[in-house]
Amino acid sequence: MIKIIENAPDNVAAFEAVNEVTSDDFEQVVFPHVKEVVAKYDELNYLLVLNTALSDFSAGAWMQDALLGLKNISEWNRVAIVTDDETIIGFTDMFSKMMPGTFRGFKKSLYDEAMNWAAGK
Repeated sequence: MIKIIENAPDNVAAFEAVNEVTSDDFEQVVFPHVKEVVAKYDELNYLLVLNTALSDFSAGAWMQDALLGLKNISEWNRVAIVTDDETIIGFTDMFSKMMPGTFRGFKKSLYDEAMNWAAGK
């Protein structure tokens, strides 16, 4: 399941992934919220807290995640991925070199820093 982090700054589409993540999570939660933030700010600042293993993302969820990237590629500004998985943090930092916008991985202990960074503070 993916849920919106309600106390995030208005200019950040912030989410938490827990347990199993499906394509419905992207279609019903992520896409509408991202669309709302992009419409209001003309850019996408995005934060995702991974409180589940990547193996808990269904194949459909992976496809929806890829579609999110392609649909909003010109709007990406800052993307923070919060996890304690060093491989994901490394991949996120490397991904920043290949995509528009800036991608950065953060440890869970740095959650507040990640949120502030995503918001441009």
